[in-house]
Amino acid sequence: MTGVYEIGRVCVKTSGREAGSYCVVMDVIDKNYALVEGPKIRRRRVNFKHLEPIESKVDIKKGVSETDLAAAIKKAGLESKMQSTVKISPL
Repeated sequence: MTGVYEIGRVCVKTSGREAGSYCVVMDVIDKNYALVEGPKIRRRRVNFKHLEPIESKVDIKKGVSETDLAAAIKKAGLESKMQSTVKISPL
């Protein structure tokens, strides 16, 4: 499961109050959890079950600051996508 979730992978949060928001994997904590952050999500630990990876990736290194993440998102041309939300349909 963790092979898909490498540092810099853009994901959509699928549950919780931030469901539908885009985020970036900042670090892989263990086989179940990742550290994520995004324009609408503060840096937090999230279970992989609550993330859906997408094809986009941002070029960052482990432990980057919030401003460096914003610059990397801008460089990748994902600013407008990261600010938008995806409608998550209930099960």
